[in-house]
Amino acid sequence: MRRSLAYIVLLAMLGLTALVAQNKTPPTKLTFTTKNGNVTFDHSAHIKREQSNCSVCHPGLFAQDAKKPIGFRPPHKAQEDKKVACGSCHRAGGAAFATQGNCSNGKCHVTAAKK
Repeated sequence: MRRSLAYIVLLAMLGLTALVAQNKTPPTKLTFTTKNGNVTFDHSAHIKREQSNCSVCHPGLFAQDAKKPIGFRPPHKAQEDKKVACGSCHRAGGAAFATQGNCSNGKCHVTAAKK
């Protein structure tokens, strides 16, 4: 009897933990510091485009942790060909603008203005 009660309590705690984890508010924007200029990722725009279907990107393309590396290092062509990380959509023929030609025009990398 005690063992059954312990299992029920354990399952309830696991269920509540999962419920709380699902209700986390995602960040609206993330900024990744790179040597070619910072990349600001508009998370809200991507969520809207995917109609709040987080499983399109998580956990397959990206960890659900803003502190984890995204794995999209230059040259980007290799990741685009493999359709991994940002290259899954940001490639020629992908669902979003291709990275080629969009390095420093404000779509991807933004460098600080020199004084």
